Amino acid sequence: MPGRAGGNGARALGRRPRTPSLLDIIRLSPDPIFPPGGEPLYRQIALLTELGPDKEVLDTACGRGLTTIYLAANYGVDAVGLDADDALVSEAEQRARVAGLEDRVHFQSTPLNELPFQDGVFDLAIGEIGLGALVDPATAIRELARVTRPLGSVVLVQLVWTGNVNEAHRELLVEHLGARPLLLIEWKQLLREAGCVDLHVEDWSDQSGPFRPSPVRPLHDLARLFSFRQKVAILRRAFQRFGWRGVKGSIVREQEIQRLLMQERVLGLSLIRGTKWHDATPPEAPEKSG
Repeated sequence: MPGRAGGNGARALGRRPRTPSLLDIIRLSPDPIFPPGGEPLYRQIALLTELGPDKEVLDTACGRGLTTIYLAANYGVDAVGLDADDALVSEAEQRARVAGLEDRVHFQSTPLNELPFQDGVFDLAIGEIGLGALVDPATAIRELARVTRPLGSVVLVQLVWTGNVNEAHRELLVEHLGARPLLLIEWKQLLREAGCVDLHVEDWSDQSGPFRPSPVRPLHDLARLFSFRQKVAILRRAFQRFGWRGVKGSIVREQEIQRLLMQERVLGLSLIRGTKWHDATPPEAPEKSG
């Protein structure tokens, strides 16, 4: 989802772009769309973190609340979803009421760089893709670790740079996506600096695996992501919000973006789990990959 980024992202995302980003477009869809990786990725998170009815979960940059509600409905957890967008939080609250989960799922609109919780509250804290678009990733991850109980899990579901791309193309992709990817090594370092150990990394970009019997592509082009009816509704809403120049600019830019994403394969999706250590000086621990 679009918003302000801290650190190096401020220049690209500190103001609303002239043309809608991909996450803008997803927000404008009349039907909710499950985040990249789909339900199999969140089933894997539940497996890795041993989710069950006795667990407390925090889901940051939760958007429309689909993943928050999915985890509560399927694993019996008590969950809190946070997002900086009031409209998305209102939609998530309505979705929880319709699902009959308002007693176990709560949503709140709040900045994500200063979470409104005491230290050590949650068994699992998740940072969704929009996290790096809303606040400085280092600050956000420190906050995720702070509110996680000792030996609890901090999980990042984040976009990563996987290929060489020049600075101009990188900024074009950042503006188009509405999120700022980092190198995998950078995401891992931020988790370590926040006090997390025993890092476990899985690539969910597009290959099949034991939990994915068929390939999963997290970044589809719009022609495959939306039905004709959805695209018509999205274009109408985009025109109302961004005007004709914004809609036209987004369409013109799409071909270059898809070449970078699909042909040169410069972007991937990673699941990164860390264990919150007891104090601020965690020991060195071997890293696991999946």
